[in-house]
Amino acid sequence: MPELPEVETVVRMLRPRLEGRMLTGVHVGPRRLRVPWQRRWNARLIGRRLAHVQRRGKWIVIDLALPESGDALLVHLGMTGRLILAEVGAPTAPHTHAVFHLDDGKQELRFLDPRRFGLIRYLAAPERARLQSTAALGPEPWQLTTANLAAQLARTRRCLKAVLLDQRVLAGVGNIYADEALFEARLHPGRIARTLARQEVERLRCAVVRVLERAIRKHGSTILTFYYGDDEHGEYQNEFRVYGRQDQPCRRCRTPIAATRLAGRSTHYCPQCQPLP
Repeated sequence: MPELPEVETVVRMLRPRLEGRMLTGVHVGPRRLRVPWQRRWNARLIGRRLAHVQRRGKWIVIDLALPESGDALLVHLGMTGRLILAEVGAPTAPHTHAVFHLDDGKQELRFLDPRRFGLIRYLAAPERARLQSTAALGPEPWQLTTANLAAQLARTRRCLKAVLLDQRVLAGVGNIYADEALFEARLHPGRIARTLARQEVERLRCAVVRVLERAIRKHGSTILTFYYGDDEHGEYQNEFRVYGRQDQPCRRCRTPIAATRLAGRSTHYCPQCQPLP
């Protein structure tokens, strides 16, 4: 499933191509996505200008301009979702579930999703405000302070891997970047979160940011299905330290990378660099 770096990559690709344009038509196919499309949303969207394309956690939020400011088009890529700009009349790819016609009549925004775990929907201003708040979705990694993270860790008996996957604690981090950040911080993913000392909390917070920033520079990770733009793929998978590298030598110490299952997810770590106290 695309995580923060992959979603940020899509947002940065779409932003200059969509902002300021108007939606002039909507066509949604019959196959249901995670949230069924409601026909009444069409009238809420047609004639609205796309004001700003941004990311919140793993969500893409496309702000709609006046008359009703605060409304948005909300997208989640699920496991295999894609947003592409296509020329009108270009062949429609299989698994295209929604098409949004743009003002020049020459291009349209298409949402594809073979596995249909993603969603695309209209979001009214009050619902959008809840999504933007940290009450429903945790802070962005760059907004997270050491004090806030320490407080979150101190109140739970869960392991570090489980805490990093909790979107109420930290928005946008998933399985890949949790493993990579814990390796960067030299912390065992199975360690109980409340046992971390203050300097270890700071180390973890900085590691999350560094890993995400490196991944964004590489346009995320393409393992199976993540593509953006015109079939472009990410490159950060070539730099993984632990994720998906079971039995391969650690890039630091040459110890074979170990794998286990934590919080219901496959988890990779170096037994030497990330000892369990």
